[in-house]
Amino acid sequence: MKIERVYREILFEVLEREVKKLTQRGLSQRCEVSLSTVNHAIKPLVRMNAVEVSKFGLRVTQPKKILYYWACIRRLEGDVVYKTFLREDVERIETMLPPGSILTAYSAFKLRFREAPSEYGEVVVYGRREDFLERFGKENLKFEPNLIVLKLDEHLLKFKEIPVAQIFVDLWNLKSWYANDFLKRLEVRIDGILERMGYR
Repeated sequence: MKIERVYREILFEVLEREVKKLTQRGLSQRCEVSLSTVNHAIKPLVRMNAVEVSKFGLRVTQPKKILYYWACIRRLEGDVVYKTFLREDVERIETMLPPGSILTAYSAFKLRFREAPSEYGEVVVYGRREDFLERFGKENLKFEPNLIVLKLDEHLLKFKEIPVAQIFVDLWNLKSWYANDFLKRLEVRIDGILERMGYR
């Protein structure tokens, strides 16, 4: 959904650039969506008192509410474009990905923070189906998939590394028991950023 770009952009600005005030026009331009899409996206945020809107733009008052709301409306399964089982461990799979792939979830957490709260058994990545078909062949679904590919959108490509908020909402929507270990650790890091910015 294009409105997810808006939530991604807002949370990137807050969590990684420590910016609290934004404009609808700026969000529209950076997300490459219409102003009406931006306004539609922020309506529920206003209702839950997560943002305040004025004639000068908007101010993010409760970023954690935005994060949880996005996590709850995210439909990860609908974005899966390829999944398969490979007879390789996750560290090896991570090195085999086609160029242009963007790791998320467990692998992204490990790469970004240089730690893994738990062992994990699947690699989740954003990419193009055709690239993975060319690299790994047709999907092998005889066993539980350990490589899951999500649809890559152009907005995600603008970031130098996958945003922290994206890692969070993807982990939130994974069903493995170890996703919760990563989620808890990431939430501690996010809380530290928000506390430093003066959020309570």
